[in-house]
Amino acid sequence: MSSLSKSWILLVGLILFYVTYLMLGALVFSSIERPVEEQLKLDIETLRQEFLNQSCINDTSLDTFLVKVLEANKYGVSILRNSSLDSNWDLASSLFFANTLVTTVGYGHTTPLSDAGKAFSIFYALLGVPFTMLVLTACVQRLMYPLVYAPVGLVQRAGLTQRSATEVHFLVLTVVVVLSFFMVPAAVFNTLEDNWSFLDAVYFCFISLCTIGLGDYVPGEQAGQRLRPLYKISVMVYLFLGLLMMYLVLRAFHKLADLHGLTAMLQLPHCEEDEDEDKTPIVEAGPEDQQQADKAASKPLDPGSQLSYNSINR
Repeated sequence: MSSLSKSWILLVGLILFYVTYLMLGALVFSSIERPVEEQLKLDIETLRQEFLNQSCINDTSLDTFLVKVLEANKYGVSILRNSSLDSNWDLASSLFFANTLVTTVGYGHTTPLSDAGKAFSIFYALLGVPFTMLVLTACVQRLMYPLVYAPVGLVQRAGLTQRSATEVHFLVLTVVVVLSFFMVPAAVFNTLEDNWSFLDAVYFCFISLCTIGLGDYVPGEQAGQRLRPLYKISVMVYLFLGLLMMYLVLRAFHKLADLHGLTAMLQLPHCEEDEDEDKTPIVEAGPEDQQQADKAASKPLDPGSQLSYNSINR
């Protein structure tokens, strides 16, 4: 088996392990939080009945009622009957929460009710956030050649310089990402969410893919949402792919900044070219070649002799 096949198998295994990690987290969150949520719903319903049975309502009883209702609403439990039919901690919702936790989107519409859930959230995010960054980085590294370097090479063959080809590619890539991950999903959200305008949907996409996650707009939270579990999982997939493409756009912009000297001017690290690490040399290096390579590596490097994007384009 070639090293290229091994690297792709490793990437697929990493993604499968990531999905498994999300599923395990969802099961734990659901098992911990759902009984607590059900108890809170019973308490709120009891409080509602007691409030309605009062013959005389004074300021103190009203304030107590409102405080408890607002506190329950903070945890995603509403006193309205038609809003409490769906659980915030079923498997699909717990999976959605786990995904927003490890991707640092964190809408905040649903938060752990119990101390055990809060403690598990710390442990889960402590491992999950860097694991998510690792998976995104591994995927972007595999996408850099087919979506960045190869298209730039094709544009260069049309007669453009490397700078011009990179500018054209970055512009086209940005337009494609905006259309595919902002405008089209916004139109879908505008159709599925009754209370969202198209601007609200674009706003949600931007806030989500920039990992700001204000939580004022969260999909799948309206009462009577059709196919709610499937909808939640679909939004999860959208968030992962959207974050992946945003990361890819940032890498392409970094490459563009290298070519225009912005990286050197701001003294930032260069965007290293993703060499095909899976290629094997045609001629095996002999012992003498290895000794010469070791001697060359031991010599101090001359700063003026190092190639950069700026020196290439001069």
